[in-house]
Amino acid sequence: MSTITSTLPNGEVLRSAASAATMFSHRSFGPGARIGIGEPAALRRHPHIVRFAEVEGDLDVLIDRAITAIADGEPIEDEILGHYVHIASLVRAVSFREGKLLEQAVERLAKANPNITLLTQSLKLPLVKAALEAVSGNDWSCLDGIKLDCEAPAKGSYTPDLIVVNRARHTAYILDLKRSLASYGDTSRLEELKLKMMASAMVLPDWLYKHHKRMMVDTVEVAIVDGASRPSDHATGIWALSEIDDLLEIDGVAACMAELRLRFGRRVQQLLEAEARKALGVPETVASDEHASTIPGKPRIALNGSSRSYEKEQAMAAPDEDDGHYDLGCFDEDQDDEPEPVHIRVGFARRPRRH
Repeated sequence: MSTITSTLPNGEVLRSAASAATMFSHRSFGPGARIGIGEPAALRRHPHIVRFAEVEGDLDVLIDRAITAIADGEPIEDEILGHYVHIASLVRAVSFREGKLLEQAVERLAKANPNITLLTQSLKLPLVKAALEAVSGNDWSCLDGIKLDCEAPAKGSYTPDLIVVNRARHTAYILDLKRSLASYGDTSRLEELKLKMMASAMVLPDWLYKHHKRMMVDTVEVAIVDGASRPSDHATGIWALSEIDDLLEIDGVAACMAELRLRFGRRVQQLLEAEARKALGVPETVASDEHASTIPGKPRIALNGSSRSYEKEQAMAAPDEDDGHYDLGCFDEDQDDEPEPVHIRVGFARRPRRH
């Protein structure tokens, strides 16, 4: 099983996605507006494309649901945190809900590619003992062509965030989306996650065939997607969210995800500011969707530090003009219960070659 790695420079960010994300950050979206990515044809990498204006309503609904779930959480009293426990509860909820938001957004955007089947439910892949021993006791480059029975004795299971099946390429991607990999830097958790993903990859072809209407793939690749888009390392399976266009083979997904995180971040910061005011005993302000106004006679607290007043911070800030499955592909039921032997490739995700 030859480990598939990327031969492109680490951390490369698509020019088209970067330029589109910049455009979204500085442009307002009025009612009925249809803003395209505006990419030159020379920068197009894939035959399919998604524009933010086409999915804006759906993504805003996902953001609203995430914010509602965060705000509805009931904190447990804590003697150490005291009346600041509400702020800590919000922060913990944000970490969880952002990951779910990224999964749901990718699921929505993947519909732009009709060749993709996205699996999101009941993704409990067995950690077969033989697979765990194979990936922990051997170099992955020596495991080419090994496919294991998903019903063999297992030690627990692994549940990926998403399984992406490209039916045109007969390739499956096991994706684990993280809001940020910063907390994994000095621990062994990241290596443990990779081991589980690779062990799952060895049984995925058999699992897909038996549990998803005899779907067949000949290549399985794994990728840990960093939502914070820090420099990627495809040779070790790390992908930046800004590179997700290549995994889904859809131009514009990264730009849409960047705008999604931008809008979600604004809403989260509004929640945190309101809760901080309650904890500090500062009267709440009456705020509109675009600009917050202060109560007469009550200057706003400078949450960014005491060196500058809130009013000075606002004057220095740049103006913000933003307003606020497919058919799984069945085989005939009367065919043999087991597929013909195929050579299965398993490894880290790489950018697909052009047709």
